[in-house]
Amino acid sequence: MFQVSFVKSASKLAECPEPAYPEFALIGRSNVGKSTLINAFLGQKGLAKTSSRPGKTLLINHFIVNQKWFMVDLPGYGFAKVSKVQQQKLKSMNMEYLLNRPNLVCLGVLIDSRLEPQQIDLDFLVWLGQNEIPFFLVFTKADKLGYTKAQSAAAAYKKVLLKQWSTLPPVFVTSAERGQGIDEMRQYIAQLVDSYEGQSL
Repeated sequence: MFQVSFVKSASKLAECPEPAYPEFALIGRSNVGKSTLINAFLGQKGLAKTSSRPGKTLLINHFIVNQKWFMVDLPGYGFAKVSKVQQQKLKSMNMEYLLNRPNLVCLGVLIDSRLEPQQIDLDFLVWLGQNEIPFFLVFTKADKLGYTKAQSAAAAYKKVLLKQWSTLPPVFVTSAERGQGIDEMRQYIAQLVDSYEGQSL
């Protein structure tokens, strides 16, 4: 499926790999299931480290996929068992990356499908819009809620967003455990990779 290898971890933008390939990053609140989703998406168990402890990802982690594009695992935001100083450091790291990474094509924002819309997520999406950072939404853990209910939860979430947004980004309802929504995400990113390569010729 994918040929994937870990490239490096970075604590700041200057340490990231050379921006030679199109790049797609994933981010979400702590404990949203980001590492599990990355492993399912790439078909590589244990590639991104999972943990029962929220906030395990503390660095910007780059993976090269098919020698054509980067998948980037960003630190989560919100509650995590780290100090306020560490939380601020992670926030600054993410903001520096998102605002200044020249080859970032799109950001996947992960949302726990089991929860009502959280203000921290809504505020983050507004910030992305204000800074013109392209993103798509990924609702996780659909298997925990039931796929039909997860679809309904995503629809309700979109209604909330439409109070502030005239148009919505692509939305994927996923289950890393059952593979639901994963192929759709793969197809979407493949299209963006092809478009990026076409522009760079």
